Amino acid sequence: MARLLILLSVVLFSVYQTEQAHFLEKNYIDRINEEATTWKAGINFDPSTPKEDIIKLLGSTGVESAKKASIDQFKTDDDAYENVWIPRTFDARKKWRHCRTIGEVRDQGHCGSCWAFGTSSAFADRLCVATNADFNELLSAEEITFCCHTCGFGCHGGNPIKAWEYFSKHGLVTGGNYKSGEGCEPYRVPPCPRDEDGKNTCSGKPMEKNHRCTRMCYGNQDLDYGDDHRYTRDYYYLTYGTIQKDVMNYGPIEASFDVYDDFPSYKSGVYVKSENASYLGGHAVKLIGWGEENGTPYWLMVNSWNAQWGDKGLFKIRRGTNECGIDNSTTAGVPVTY
Repeated sequence: MARLLILLSVVLFSVYQTEQAHFLEKNYIDRINEEATTWKAGINFDPSTPKEDIIKLLGSTGVESAKKASIDQFKTDDDAYENVWIPRTFDARKKWRHCRTIGEVRDQGHCGSCWAFGTSSAFADRLCVATNADFNELLSAEEITFCCHTCGFGCHGGNPIKAWEYFSKHGLVTGGNYKSGEGCEPYRVPPCPRDEDGKNTCSGKPMEKNHRCTRMCYGNQDLDYGDDHRYTRDYYYLTYGTIQKDVMNYGPIEASFDVYDDFPSYKSGVYVKSENASYLGGHAVKLIGWGEENGTPYWLMVNSWNAQWGDKGLFKIRRGTNECGIDNSTTAGVPVTY
């Protein structure tokens, strides 16, 4: 009887694991490619990766927050918007070639801090643009993830507009990638690259525990924590009609969208949700441009799942139809310069 129970447990566990990973398996990816007409799917994660590991990479409440936002939280007018000609294609990496951070693909690790990466990365880019590259480094995803207690729950998710509000009231220090020693507070969550066997190095491991908020410079210790903060003068949502003008004037922005189980396998083209895909959670990324591919308009995005994912860490998603809520869920702020 005991042996039977053990055997049954093993079988049930195996079935559970298979169910968790079904959308990463080759047959599911093949079905995506049979259906999709604007994009291609491929293997980004080992098929044995549990569903919960993918969900741990998500953590933005941006789509729902934007739906509940009042009209005065949206930026609809700006003197800088006047007489702005919007080109058919735009890539912030080409517009501001001197700003090295714009195209940098980062790795949030085993932590649902996408909301912190999308906002802090866009803020750094905008500061570079505003200072004509006098400032040209990363801002601390570590600080915003673990010190903004009004933003949410650190590795368990957060609200992008609250992050921009934090930047305006408390500022944000500099901080590079894991073990880089760059800036005041570099990111302290280990990255999750694929190993030589193609397996995600974080697969099956517990989510990173929230770190204690550290109010001191432990990276470049020549910096003074109190003097290293950078600020924005405001924080706001963008309407669909103002996104392009805002990006062209100030630089990249944060964008949130709903993630479905076909998205983790994105490889190229313009992503459009598959008809039968299932919802996984909310995600935040950085919007750096737009264009049109084979007649399909798109937004150009930088993800934070490292450069082994997708199209070298980037992806395109359909523009103009509010695909997965993305057209209506963007946030930004204008940096303060001295």
